[in-house]
Amino acid sequence: MSPVNNWPSPIPVYSDQIPAEPPDVYVATSGGQRITAHRSVLASASPVLESMINRPRNHRSSSPPTVRILGVPCKAVAVFLRFLSAAKCSEEELDKYGIHLLVLSHAFLVPQLKRICSKALTERLTIDNLIDMLQLARLCDAPSLHLRCVKLIFNNIKSVEKTEGWKFVQDHDPLLELQVLQFINELQLRKKRRRRQVHEQSLYSQLSEAMECLEHICAEGCTSVGPCDVEPAKDRGPCGKFATCEGLQLLIRHFATCRRRVGGGGCSRCNRMQLKMKAAQEEKKGGGDDERWKLLVRKVVSARAISSLSLPKRKIEFGGG
Repeated sequence: MSPVNNWPSPIPVYSDQIPAEPPDVYVATSGGQRITAHRSVLASASPVLESMINRPRNHRSSSPPTVRILGVPCKAVAVFLRFLSAAKCSEEELDKYGIHLLVLSHAFLVPQLKRICSKALTERLTIDNLIDMLQLARLCDAPSLHLRCVKLIFNNIKSVEKTEGWKFVQDHDPLLELQVLQFINELQLRKKRRRRQVHEQSLYSQLSEAMECLEHICAEGCTSVGPCDVEPAKDRGPCGKFATCEGLQLLIRHFATCRRRVGGGGCSRCNRMQLKMKAAQEEKKGGGDDERWKLLVRKVVSARAISSLSLPKRKIEFGGG
């Protein structure tokens, strides 16, 4: 008598969505259980299962072929087969068998289930299971899960270092430890670069605003400082960027009467004023001999353009409208 006949009665897993034809293949699982299935469903859902089903048998037999899926719980295999037929999986099933389903989806090339399992496991990550999930993601080639694990390790490295999983990796998987540390170092460098870029962008934006205010003061005048050939208006109100404009006016008034500047001494306030004036002149001329000033002007103009993109859209007024 064949071993198949000694197994318990087959476990049906399909719903009414499957055609009425009787099952024509057995799926043998751990614990001596077997599940009935449809050959056409398995073959169309997984190229690996199709190859296993169509593999030539050593002897002729009228009994349905048997596909062995071992190493995972029988109920996990039943959920896997149900997904192949109905293309859905409940949250409760993902809670119980998410790890097993990810392994099965990887082994049998079922990408849709693999994406679902990767997303579900990503949402269920904890400090204690991070290393286990990282190893699983590496073995099952799940990049989204792998990336999320490494980022969480980076953000919680002190806590992760205390877990048993990390100690196990240090003792038995130095390659994985090296990869994690290299990735963490790369994220740290990227974070520093981003912080530096944000800081530089802020500085260039401030300088751009100062140049606009200086041009406004020299061309139109503001509350207390204006062109030398124009009398200051007594009823002139503050401009839209008066916080910056007022500081520039104070610097201009100081620049005009500073004794240390006239005597050749160093005055930090005058030096700042000269920097702003030279940058404004370079931007207006569109060039200059000093390459550093050219680069500064380009960055200031770029910062101004980026800042303008972040402003709310203004209503366009047409002439005569």
